[in-house]
Amino acid sequence: MSSTASRPTSSPPRNAPGEFPATTNTNTSTGTSTWARTGTLCAFRTQLRRAAPALLAYGAVRLVSLLFLTQWAHHQHHGVWPVLATQWDADWYLGIAQHGYTHHLGTRYDANNLAFFPLYPLLVKAAAVLTPGTRATTGLAISIVASFLAAWGVFAVGHHLHGRRVALLLTFLWAALPVGQVQWMGYTESLFTAFAAWSLYAVLTGRWLWAGTLASLSGLTRPTGIAAAAAVTVTALLSLRHRFSPRVLAAAALAPAGWFAYVGWVGVRLGRWDGYFAVQRLWHNDWDGGAETLRRVREVLANDSRPELFLVMVTLTLIVSVVLYALGAWDRQPLPLLVFTGVLLLIVLGSGGVYFPRARFLLPGFPLLLPLALHLSRASPRFRVLAVTAALLSSAYWSAYMALVWPSAP
Repeated sequence: MSSTASRPTSSPPRNAPGEFPATTNTNTSTGTSTWARTGTLCAFRTQLRRAAPALLAYGAVRLVSLLFLTQWAHHQHHGVWPVLATQWDADWYLGIAQHGYTHHLGTRYDANNLAFFPLYPLLVKAAAVLTPGTRATTGLAISIVASFLAAWGVFAVGHHLHGRRVALLLTFLWAALPVGQVQWMGYTESLFTAFAAWSLYAVLTGRWLWAGTLASLSGLTRPTGIAAAAAVTVTALLSLRHRFSPRVLAAAALAPAGWFAYVGWVGVRLGRWDGYFAVQRLWHNDWDGGAETLRRVREVLANDSRPELFLVMVTLTLIVSVVLYALGAWDRQPLPLLVFTGVLLLIVLGSGGVYFPRARFLLPGFPLLLPLALHLSRASPRFRVLAVTAALLSSAYWSAYMALVWPSAP
């Protein structure tokens, strides 16, 4: 029996140490409501103290990468700020925050901003009204704050399943991914990972309405939000076979609502039921079942005598991700995690769209790293130190290479 198989996939005992209260006392008396608020605040502080080492480790990884990027950029006489806050997808989101969405489909390729989901640019627009600086500054600040919330969610899932050491290593590994610098760029990966991680944690601990709400928000953040929605809805529907619960049923319906709302809105805006998918076709994102992915993998690893270094990294990331998913399934990871990463992999590998950003598309799939975190937790201290150091240096290098050498979007 694997260690994962014995872990709970439903709500822990009420009032478990360090857990948020699973239910709210409905007594209207002032004393009882004050006690409930105090208990929730104490639980929040306990959770934050528990996660503090992981959050510090996450911040340290990102700061090391940022310092390395800054030094490299200085030697190249290149600015860091534009790379982080205003280029590629960040420019699209800033344009949406400034001018809104287009009303027409058009015929130009890679030019329709309806391909980008709305929550992040809406947050940028709303926060920019209340904060000093430019929208680019606001967008980057939102991403950085969201990245720490995401790291906290990653830790919470790991701690719930395997305890403190594995959770700390899982958070570190997520921070040290080769494309980890995207977590501190004007992109949506950090915000999406925060919603997805806390949604999965809510499912694992039986907080169904929170799970559905957060999954719905993830569906307003990225197209792959449907993966978080699927994790909640599938798990909820399967649990209804054993015992009916209005909360569970509500979560199953609520989880995909954000994704369907935006896709439906695009259809109404363009006057055709398949409007969003027509937009995606203009971005070359047709579904081909993985044919384009396999072609590019063969090209990079076998046919091209001098492949781009960045494309080699992307290709190896895809292959390793498939292997890690198989290991997670073998180790009997909880169903919500397997559904989330399975649908995420299916979308990323099955798309016929551009190849080079696919390592970034998989960045929110932190449960894929659980087999590595478990292995490191059982390794000798010396091996663990060597592995952590190698991961940190590798992340710093790839983050700078991705931003300063690779000529296209991350």
